[in-house]
Amino acid sequence: MSLFKVSPTDLIGKKGKEKIVGITAYDYTSAKLAQASEVDFILIGDSASMIMLGHPDTFPITMEEMLIFCQAVARGAPETLRIGDLPFLSYQVSTEKAIYNAGMMIKKGRCHAVKIEGGMEVASTVSAIVKAGIPIMGHIGLTPQRSMEMGGLRVQGKDLETAEKILHSAKALEEAGAFSIVLEGIPSDLAKLITEKVSIPTIGIGAGPHTDGQILVFHDVVGLFSDLRPKFVKNYVQGFELFKKAITSYKEEVKNGVFPGKEHQYTINPELIEELKRRYD
Repeated sequence: MSLFKVSPTDLIGKKGKEKIVGITAYDYTSAKLAQASEVDFILIGDSASMIMLGHPDTFPITMEEMLIFCQAVARGAPETLRIGDLPFLSYQVSTEKAIYNAGMMIKKGRCHAVKIEGGMEVASTVSAIVKAGIPIMGHIGLTPQRSMEMGGLRVQGKDLETAEKILHSAKALEEAGAFSIVLEGIPSDLAKLITEKVSIPTIGIGAGPHTDGQILVFHDVVGLFSDLRPKFVKNYVQGFELFKKAITSYKEEVKNGVFPGKEHQYTINPELIEELKRRYD
């Protein structure tokens, strides 16, 4: 019996029947909130490099750091399907290293599946990892780990050549055994065509409404990350301003002697205090 409510196989079964909802989270608290909201899956993304560690991009984050985030999410959302993101250089060096690191996501990170960036160029690696018994989610279109060769974080697939390459990559990942594919930063009509041409679910982020599901980062959904605001992001609450207001109120109450109040204090028998005074007079 599965310990999580939705499995990779269940996601495949949702294609064409109901929209799939994923969220990217990195820690215990956000994972608890995601599970309480009953999302279909949580992705522990390498975007933690920027959002949790303050780096300018995803390149610096290591496997060791990713495993810490995966473990935290596992503790916060034990009943939710969890997918770990393989960081830069954890799968490009060799197939053996890719299988090992994917396995560590399962063994130490307590994930149920792994995400890997790339299309046709990583299809053989995906196939090898799947043959090792590890479910794989693909990721094509705007792939941040390849942003240098793309000239930055730019929308992909706007011309015939690149659009065809993305479509071929989707088919290659499907044939390699991936159970789903993230489509990031591509035109909505192209995402619609890919969704129609593959038998596995497509999960969109900046790919329009026609994918089989959607994913956004927790900190974007609740409006906590103000450093970068892509067009496809929607803040459902202005969390940064709300939290800043709360911290400012706390600061002012401390400065003015309002906090802590009587309701926040512990008490002791006054006679004990008097005895202590006598002893140390």
